[in-house]
Amino acid sequence: MAQPDTKKIFFENLSGAGKAIAVLTSGGDAQGMNAAVRAVVRMGLYVGAKVYFIHEGYQGMVDGGENIEEATWESVSSMLQVGGTVIGSARCKEFRSHEGRLKAAHNLVLQGITNLCVIGGDGSLTGANLFREEWSGLLTELVDQGLIEADAVQKYSALHIVGMVGSIDNDFCGTDMTIGTDSALHRIIEVVDAIMTTAQSHQRTFVLEVMGRHCGYLALVSALACGADWVLIPEMPPEDGWEDKMCQKLSANRAGMKRLNIIIVAEGAIDQNNRPITTENIKNLVVKCLGFDTRVTILGHVQRGGTPSAFDRILASRMGVEAVLALLETTANTPACVVSLCGNQSVRLPLMECVQMTQEVQRAMDGKRFEEAVKLRGRSFENNLRTYKLLAHRKPESELPVSNFNVAVLNVGAPAAGMNAAVRSAVRVGISEGHKMFAVSDGFEGFYKGQIREIKWADVGGWTGQGGSLLGTKRTLPAKHVDKIAEQIRMNNINALLIVGGFEAFLSLLELITARGKYDEFCVPMVMVPATVSNNVPGSDLSIGADTALNAITTTCDRIKQSASGTKRRVFIIETMGGYCGYLASVGGLAAGADAAYIYEEPFDIKDLQANVEHLTEKMKTSIQRGLVLRNENCNENYTTDFIYQLYSEEGKGVFDSRKNVLGHMQQGGAPSPFDRNFGTKISAKAMQWVTKKLTETFRQGRVFANTEDSCCLLGMRRRALVFQPVVQLKDETDFVHRIPKEQWWLKLRPLMKILAKYKTSYDVSDSGQLEHVVRNRPKESDASVAM
Repeated sequence: MAQPDTKKIFFENLSGAGKAIAVLTSGGDAQGMNAAVRAVVRMGLYVGAKVYFIHEGYQGMVDGGENIEEATWESVSSMLQVGGTVIGSARCKEFRSHEGRLKAAHNLVLQGITNLCVIGGDGSLTGANLFREEWSGLLTELVDQGLIEADAVQKYSALHIVGMVGSIDNDFCGTDMTIGTDSALHRIIEVVDAIMTTAQSHQRTFVLEVMGRHCGYLALVSALACGADWVLIPEMPPEDGWEDKMCQKLSANRAGMKRLNIIIVAEGAIDQNNRPITTENIKNLVVKCLGFDTRVTILGHVQRGGTPSAFDRILASRMGVEAVLALLETTANTPACVVSLCGNQSVRLPLMECVQMTQEVQRAMDGKRFEEAVKLRGRSFENNLRTYKLLAHRKPESELPVSNFNVAVLNVGAPAAGMNAAVRSAVRVGISEGHKMFAVSDGFEGFYKGQIREIKWADVGGWTGQGGSLLGTKRTLPAKHVDKIAEQIRMNNINALLIVGGFEAFLSLLELITARGKYDEFCVPMVMVPATVSNNVPGSDLSIGADTALNAITTTCDRIKQSASGTKRRVFIIETMGGYCGYLASVGGLAAGADAAYIYEEPFDIKDLQANVEHLTEKMKTSIQRGLVLRNENCNENYTTDFIYQLYSEEGKGVFDSRKNVLGHMQQGGAPSPFDRNFGTKISAKAMQWVTKKLTETFRQGRVFANTEDSCCLLGMRRRALVFQPVVQLKDETDFVHRIPKEQWWLKLRPLMKILAKYKTSYDVSDSGQLEHVVRNRPKESDASVAM
């Protein structure tokens, strides 16, 4: 299947010749900043611009000299996997003064720099915009002082600014995710998972403080990802009397045979009167009221450290490339913009609109308008908060609606990390909406054998962080056993089905909707939540489990490349899973800094292989010591992993040697990533709410009867939103022979990987962001905002 035609080849239309671009990181550091710097440098060089590092942020710009250094292609090698920022970051008081900005302008003019890419938080970006507004006045002053020639004012008349938000707090309005947030969540969840094992052993309560002085995103999402008992955030202080309610909740959980309690507190947590709530306050409260053995853990700067996650590497790489494109397209009248992420797309927003919205959140909190503050954070934040409350706090039986509906949940297909989080969410939301929930073991095989049991609220406690499928899952399709499955639906009075699974789940729904003609039992609402590491389900840009698999691939590739450190030049050939879908190979290649990725969707021949070998040989002769080549397991029946390994070994003789690795099922195993836990939790909650709505709509004359196309749907992420799509309508979008969608969005990322690996290629910029405007509560259906 050929790659979609590019509508615009940027290399022919956008040239950076004669331009100078400088990149700096400012304020607090965040994992992924290096990936952004690397992307800016390589994209800038690719289009023919000169690119400069500004070391130590604005301080380096003010001091000038060696702090402003021309960058080369090789100077950003081997930095993709490094945390923090290798070009340094510093807070600079001098830049806040007019004199400091005058020095900075002089230093930039000396190098001919009029394009700035600033990676930092709202303070850094605000400073950049002020610098831009003052630019022409600063140049006039420099001429008056005799520091620059008069013609420099005309030559360097406009300063162009593009910002990227690097902040682990995710506290910037206008983007679904900031660079570093996902990596910080990884650090938090790693600690929480470790603490839960020791807490369970001793029946302890742990109070964890996470970063977020003004924004509770990390606390809220980590609470959602680990199923914490209580969370305290600055945007939504607890109501008066919260102390008693929290203690009652902790006590009830212990009475329900739970051996531990987890309370997560944002460092900026406050009460309704803006008084701080500290971890020590909470510990003393729990000990005094309940007598529980309680410990405090403050995570601190652990959250800023470590290697960036796959999500952050891809997000930063996409944003870095988009920032260079934005700089090339700016005119003297273009406002400073920030490159943001909305759903699955890069967008450009006016920088000051985003900054003003961010400052408005703080003003709302200072004025105790907390509900307004939550709304200003965006729908994603609001949705996180609503979902957490729904899943963490069980209503008393007397307050639950009585629906008299029975809903069955099952997993179908291969296991995927995050499936259990999706099942937990479905069960608890279903119970909250008054349904009786049933769990089906071992997919449709268990269904026709009658392996169906009622599942209660407490039964799914602790499931969020578990890998694999606790319900059990099989690839068995229902067609051969529809009569027995219909009988089980009738016997158990099942009124709706929620299926969590991959391509087999999609095929199963198509078979069940066909069976409706013969069996009325299948005339019930049915919905599928996509979950497969292969990410090959039509109707969804992303599947539960794919992010965990990407992180497994990225981490392994990092280690494999490091194994060659200090030895002779070496190329690694890595085989990934995915069936015929090249998502893992392509996007994993982008995250790991691969030189090539072979996939079925982009046919290749021996000439392409030879060209790749020659390209690597040239790179190895300069300073690159390690090469990485990924191959999807079914990309070509003849060009196998062994064949490619032998070809590279033979053709690289005298320059590099080769090694091969087949990653295998390690890509399916392990604890789910924070992203997959939250994506699974929220998409499944939305699916269950859809089930409730459909049950109400289709209940007539004492029974549920749903036989329309829109009563059998797949809930998928499409560009900027989560969308319910009738599975019948997805048939035309599907290549059933190779079990992949006919069009796949991530193919547009492949040229980006090639550009960053120094290949000359075309790059489709048809989706590149035109300048949009910040909209209050813009639809951010998912912090899933998948940059992958």
